[in-house]
Amino acid sequence: MITTPEKFVAANKAVVDSLLSLANTALSSAERIAALNLNTARSILEDGVANAKALISAKDPQEAFKLSVAQAQPVVEQVVAYSRSLYEISAHSKEDISKLLESQFSDFQQQVSSLIATAAKNAPVGSDVAVAAVKSALEAANSSFGNMRNMVKQATEIAEANIVKASNAATSFGKK
Repeated sequence: MITTPEKFVAANKAVVDSLLSLANTALSSAERIAALNLNTARSILEDGVANAKALISAKDPQEAFKLSVAQAQPVVEQVVAYSRSLYEISAHSKEDISKLLESQFSDFQQQVSSLIATAAKNAPVGSDVAVAAVKSALEAANSSFGNMRNMVKQATEIAEANIVKASNAATSFGKK
């Protein structure tokens, strides 16, 4: 419970620090994605020019067809590598943001618990039912948050497994 100006200032500073951390995480992710996009675009352009030159220099249609088939596999591998990198950046950002939110929720839980304990001590006689109801609601919120965290973890694990399967399928498909 915020009872002094110093505690109020500290609470505001904590909120600002959290928001700055969240903004830095988002900007870092955007920067990494922009760099990934630029590097991928540069690579695709360079490979496209090289592939076009090779196709133009083909002596007959069969050679051109063989070249185009051979050029398809590196393109598939580039797309798979790009997708993996993009997923890794997203997963890392999600992890950082989740840690920040969990920390904030934990701090919030402690503050609310402290507030409830103080209120229970100073509550008038007969307000035990109301205090118990608030405590019960807090426990339900904590349980819901835990369930949500577990569901997100399971969804992330499923997504990671699917990314690996799709990547393996795409790379093995191109080799056939």
